[in-house]
Amino acid sequence: MSNNPAPTRSANHFVAPFDDTTLLAVDSVAADSQASNLWLDAWRDLRKRPMFYISAVLILLVVVVALFPGLFSSVDPRACDLSHSNGAPTGGHILGYNFQGCDVYSRIIFGTSTSLSVGIIVTLLIGILGITFGALAGFYGGWVDAVLSRIGDIFFSIPYILAAVVIMSVFTAYRNVWVISLAIGLFAWPATARVLRAEVLRVKNADFVMASTALGVSRFRILLRHILPNSIAPVIVITTISLAAAIVAEATLSFLGVGLPTQFMSWGNDINQAQRTLRTAPQVLIYPSLALSITVLSFIMMGEVVRDALDPKARASR
Repeated sequence: MSNNPAPTRSANHFVAPFDDTTLLAVDSVAADSQASNLWLDAWRDLRKRPMFYISAVLILLVVVVALFPGLFSSVDPRACDLSHSNGAPTGGHILGYNFQGCDVYSRIIFGTSTSLSVGIIVTLLIGILGITFGALAGFYGGWVDAVLSRIGDIFFSIPYILAAVVIMSVFTAYRNVWVISLAIGLFAWPATARVLRAEVLRVKNADFVMASTALGVSRFRILLRHILPNSIAPVIVITTISLAAAIVAEATLSFLGVGLPTQFMSWGNDINQAQRTLRTAPQVLIYPSLALSITVLSFIMMGEVVRDALDPKARASR
């Protein structure tokens, strides 16, 4: 038996060239990178959309006309002369006259403030009720959610146009901008509440909410400072569309004869009065209807582009 030790085997290990600058480049964060969040991304997307500028210009024009109608027409809309009944356009009266001999263009200009006022009041009322009910129901849950959701279901089951017709028929002696706005807004908020409730249910399980709870922040403060700002985006989209729907609702009620009385200048009243002369003077009906359509279309377009801008999937698909 040999006492010689067994030969040992040695292997040469090969190490590939290594450059640590590559890892540093991957792990590094550019200090000059532009800050980004949901609202900044949405604004950057909006600036690229021609529809945003078109709708913004139209909305701005409607607001300016509603606030300063004297800049666009110096004719008294209540100065009517039956000798000009359904008259053709003349100098200073570019859209002609209606059945009572009133200037059509002047009535459209001065009626803008009434229609827009109803839309804004209704939108504010929908926002207050919808945000309050939706946020509380989604955040607190339990019996609070059950009670508030059932109240919303009751109001949601009643068509707000039908409810407004009933209310305006009862309060015939008190028909004004505030009453018709309340009649519409009190029954049109459940859709906003439902959307916000769903968003609150999604956001309240986020990590930053759990961190705030662990730090001892009160629940109501968490709702106001953390959950609502991160859940309000869909509500903004619904708000723009609700304003357009409120303007249409006011025109519908006035067209049916249960809206604003005739002493109020509104597009709905002008459309209502023009239907009797549709065959002989259709332009009297066309012009206020066109003003109503353009205004509603501008708010709907704004709502569409804002919705797409706030949706990351929609931005990525373009």
